[in-house]
Amino acid sequence: MNTSDLQLDWLTCFVAAVDAGSISGAAPEVHRSQSAVSIQIKKLEGAVGRSLFVRGPRRLQLTADGQVLLGYARRILDLHAEAQAALQGDVLTGRVRLGVPDDYAAKYLTPVLKRFAPRHGGVQIELDCEQSTSLIPRIARGDLDLALISRDHPQRGTLLFHEPVVWVGSTQFELWRSDPLPVAVYEDTSLARTGALTALAQQGRRYRVVYNSSSLAGQIAAVESGLAVAVLTKCSAPGHLQVLGSEHGLGPLQPMEVAVYRSRASRTSKAVDSLQRLLVQTLRQ
Repeated sequence: MNTSDLQLDWLTCFVAAVDAGSISGAAPEVHRSQSAVSIQIKKLEGAVGRSLFVRGPRRLQLTADGQVLLGYARRILDLHAEAQAALQGDVLTGRVRLGVPDDYAAKYLTPVLKRFAPRHGGVQIELDCEQSTSLIPRIARGDLDLALISRDHPQRGTLLFHEPVVWVGSTQFELWRSDPLPVAVYEDTSLARTGALTALAQQGRRYRVVYNSSSLAGQIAAVESGLAVAVLTKCSAPGHLQVLGSEHGLGPLQPMEVAVYRSRASRTSKAVDSLQRLLVQTLRQ
């Protein structure tokens, strides 16, 4: 393979295009025109002698070579930023107002913050735990800088991964045998609620909503106490509850698209830049 030096500008545009899902989406992130971003990526492809994207009608998709390069590109850009900070004495300071649903806090956010805090002790993190339906409008208003969310449409934030959604019940009560099925649900606007009730309707399964709560702890309590079965993200389902499936008369559920969503008001914050970059680097699949 005939290669040449990989310039930082090329790598920056490449990573921005991956994170945004399109050349047009990457342009404002790197403060360049759409055509300029496209040129930088073509130069990068020329340097490595490989195509990095499969250019479809919607989102850009990485080729196998693009997947390989992406990991190296993120590490190169991170090391470059660290080197600049170390040599210039640029200690990162400021405040990041961060939102996360209870479902994702322990498994996904904790390891990211464990990496971020030792590197950037001068950054104050203000953490709010709420459902995505509450976090999304707060990001839009600028009340929060950054949030980990279950996104409600494909253009909302930067996609990180798909989180499985499961039915859970208590083996002590076996409520899945009941007709109609007693179910616990989240608030009216919840994607989990919509997905659960839609799945039951498609199955022709009779049900009755017996418990409403926007709290993960409340959903778990309803199942543990024998009030209902519930729908939870797989990462938040306690091990002592039984995951239910077709053998229990309950069909599959659509996974959640988990994304990092950033406010426009925070675009000039280096502290938010750094935490967003680490979230994507750590959690994106």
